[in-house]
Amino acid sequence: MAAAQSQPPALDAASKDPHAETKFDFPRDLKGYGRHPPNPQWPKGAKIAVSFVINYEEGAERTVLNGDDTSEPFLWEQSDRPGRPGERAFNSESDYEYGSRVGVWRILDTFEAHRMPVTVYAVGQALEMNPDVVTAFKEGGHEVASHAYRWIDYHNMDEKLEKEYILRQLKCLKETTGEYPVGWYYGRLSPRSKALVWEAYKELGIPLLWESDSYCDDLPYWVDVPAEKGVENPEGMLMVPYSYDCNDLKYHSTTGAFSPHAFFEYLAAAFDTLYAEGIAGKPKMMTVGLHCRITGKPARAMALKRFVEYIASKPAGDVWVTTRKDIAAHWREKYPYQKGHL
Repeated sequence: MAAAQSQPPALDAASKDPHAETKFDFPRDLKGYGRHPPNPQWPKGAKIAVSFVINYEEGAERTVLNGDDTSEPFLWEQSDRPGRPGERAFNSESDYEYGSRVGVWRILDTFEAHRMPVTVYAVGQALEMNPDVVTAFKEGGHEVASHAYRWIDYHNMDEKLEKEYILRQLKCLKETTGEYPVGWYYGRLSPRSKALVWEAYKELGIPLLWESDSYCDDLPYWVDVPAEKGVENPEGMLMVPYSYDCNDLKYHSTTGAFSPHAFFEYLAAAFDTLYAEGIAGKPKMMTVGLHCRITGKPARAMALKRFVEYIASKPAGDVWVTTRKDIAAHWREKYPYQKGHL
């Protein structure tokens, strides 16, 4: 007797997004700008805008000291090891501490020697633990943006609790830096995060100039906000895309495993491509993501230094190294929000 044949899956999957047609339902856009993107008209005719980002997370990662049920297993020198449930992991803790004790200063020295402002994705709890870095970020002319209050995965967090974390982060950055952040990046966000961030900013009456939980373009772009459906004068949300490929997390990734030399080569290749497009009349932006405990290590710091010197060697005015706040302000002026399809 022949074995029963399994039925093929339906042409249309039966599952449905539980957030469909709610305030969390941000639409996808697979078309984007297409073959003819807008000319960003960067200041002084720059051929490319470069945004360096320092992720400042040290001290806000998972540890029982912060009330977590396990230690942090991600983005340290032995990320192949699972976190330790219910107890401290001194090895991962101390690797994170390298970032706040040594790495952040080495990275800042490189940028400030070339007078290059950067954006800091700041985790609130991490700033609270090291006020000296807050002073350094401010005195160095760098932008302090939000990277949430804790460096944890928010995906399965209760909506109400996540909202409380967002409000705590805004209060924290206001108290530690003297001003609210105008930009936000989660990284490990939930399907509700973008809507909740927008909502929190609205409730407090503060401007959200940019959001960076996106990796889909080489230019900023606008999205409609579902909660603004039916609003007479919607404001939209400006996305300033981040980067996972030009990011030092590749040192600890099975998809990267870069040496410092290879990381420099990769950054240079990305820059060269975008720079050439700018010369051809299609300027773009490039983002480089850095972590204090990763690029702050001596060998990797040399790769960053080489890349900074490489782009600094280009003709004056060709490369605009700036903050995400300034990129967002420029884009808002040149290309204001226009309501889409809500």
